[in-house]
Amino acid sequence: MCGIAALLGPIGPDFSMSIAGMAAALHHRGPDAQGAWSGDGVALGHARLSIIDLSPAGAQPMASRDGRWTVAFNGEIYNHLELRAELGGSWRGHSDTETLVAGFATWGFEATLQRCVGMFAIAAWDASRRSLWLARDRMGEKPLHYGVLAGQFRAASEIKALLADGLRPEVDRNSLTLLLRHNYIPAPYTIWRGIAKLRPGHLLEVCQDALDKPLVSRPYWSVDDLTGQKPFAGSDPEAVDRLDAVLRGSVRGQMMADVPLGAFLSGGIDSSLIVALMQAQSPRPIKTFTIGFSEKDFDESAYAADVARHLGTDHTTMQVTAAEALAAITELPAIWDEPFADSSQIPTLLLSRLTRRHVTVSLSGDGGDELFAGYHRHFLFSRMRRLQSRVPLLLRTLAARGITAIPPAGWDLAAAPMRWWKPVGMKAVGDKAHKLAGLLDAPTPDHLYQRMVTHWPAPEDLVIGGHEPPTVLTDGRASRVEDPLSRIQYLDQLSYLPDDILVKVDRAAMAASLETRVPFLDHRVVDFAWSLPTRLKVRDGQGKWILRQVLDRYVPRPLIERPKMGFGVPLAAWLRGPLRAWAEDLLAEDRLRQEGFFHPAPIRQKWTEHLSGRRNWQYHLWDILMFQAWWQHWRRPTPAMLS
Repeated sequence: MCGIAALLGPIGPDFSMSIAGMAAALHHRGPDAQGAWSGDGVALGHARLSIIDLSPAGAQPMASRDGRWTVAFNGEIYNHLELRAELGGSWRGHSDTETLVAGFATWGFEATLQRCVGMFAIAAWDASRRSLWLARDRMGEKPLHYGVLAGQFRAASEIKALLADGLRPEVDRNSLTLLLRHNYIPAPYTIWRGIAKLRPGHLLEVCQDALDKPLVSRPYWSVDDLTGQKPFAGSDPEAVDRLDAVLRGSVRGQMMADVPLGAFLSGGIDSSLIVALMQAQSPRPIKTFTIGFSEKDFDESAYAADVARHLGTDHTTMQVTAAEALAAITELPAIWDEPFADSSQIPTLLLSRLTRRHVTVSLSGDGGDELFAGYHRHFLFSRMRRLQSRVPLLLRTLAARGITAIPPAGWDLAAAPMRWWKPVGMKAVGDKAHKLAGLLDAPTPDHLYQRMVTHWPAPEDLVIGGHEPPTVLTDGRASRVEDPLSRIQYLDQLSYLPDDILVKVDRAAMAASLETRVPFLDHRVVDFAWSLPTRLKVRDGQGKWILRQVLDRYVPRPLIERPKMGFGVPLAAWLRGPLRAWAEDLLAEDRLRQEGFFHPAPIRQKWTEHLSGRRNWQYHLWDILMFQAWWQHWRRPTPAMLS
């Protein structure tokens, strides 16, 4: 895993120094070595985390033998030995970067990408065409940002490298509306006007003599191509056997490393299956890691320990105090570069730091929910779609008004005598009732899903001068997927997975100089998952049916079966307690008005209601707080940002 940077004309006297500064800003992504190369109006930078071929033969930027291609590469190509066998010839070392460069020289840029199995972000200079090529892996595991700034085209793994010289573009208020909608900013948008994210599965060619022309990327691979494929026609046992084999192959390929390797283990279905497949193919105990919290509702460490004990892994658990978690909050703006409001970033960061003390590479179970229907909203969407088709919109609207006419506290009071009944025995009955009301009057399936993943329902009314731009959730492309469950999985895989989950894991792990790998996102696993009919994903009211069948071969069902907990922190209580003074400072009415991004009144209202305990507005408030903390950090250059 590494950090990459690229610059393309015009040349100034400090051109080589600029690329060195960009690479230095990515030191955390690659602390083992730093490299820079410059040519005629182009420069590439690289910060190296040595994983495969630790010798100087793996150093970057790396040139092809014929001199045409020079490459800065971040990621891993898991099938690079098979590609070497196909390419033939002699080799300087055994790094996958050398294989990649040889592929570009032999097959061309896009054709090589089509052959690769892996995760990557690439900047490659083609001297014959005098153009810079950028590419990002199919599912978006590795990040890549770009833009024309101060007359130069710049590209880098993280935004901090693009702005390492202290330049500050204008905040994109349209993107800010998306943050309030989703708690993240989806690609291609970023918080800065003029800076974009390259979409997953896309490539971009930037010609040296055409920097004034629009930058238009195009896909070399797309989930769209999988949605209409022929369904798997075998029996249920055959499907389970096939998934076991495909996942086993993915895990085996991703265990390739010349450094210590381990895995995150929460004790849930996804991470337990990945660890089980690792242990089944390892001659020694796999190193596994989890963290626990003193707050019981957020602690999965005991479940993880049980699974580790059964599989025989070398397991490490760290109990995290509230003070340690709260201390990490001040670091979030510098690590994530733009406001990012998934609060599970905090435990992910702490887990990554724990893991890096023992290994350099860690596999994770991310992607299982999106591919095999594991989220609560997957089932809720299907039930609400049936309700939409059977109950007229007018009646649903009246029902929603009836529910919201009673305040959440009233619903909580009414449910109190029925705590013994499991459906009512959940917490925050009133909040959940009001959320359900917000779904009842959704006019279309697309509106329904958008409301499910929405925090602030009308962000344009909150952001001064902001207008919400189109995204995959609003541009209508999901209508091509007719099956309700498949449609919501499609949207998850194009937005929530790459723009929230994978961003969270990449930045947290890279801040600790830890490489993470995601076996579920091998594109061959993704392809097979899309071929499966719904009955193999959801059965008897449970999701991930087929994953459970595979896991049953390795881990007893009682060790796994429990309500889905998620990977969170007690944010609501923290905001009323130890974080209250910090939040009050960032949410002060005078401050909000002076900075001029938000209308203060709706924010202050939710803050007051949250502090009183009448409502739980933790997610809405965290969106605002993460922007405010980010703006406080980024509005002017600081030594920490430039180091």
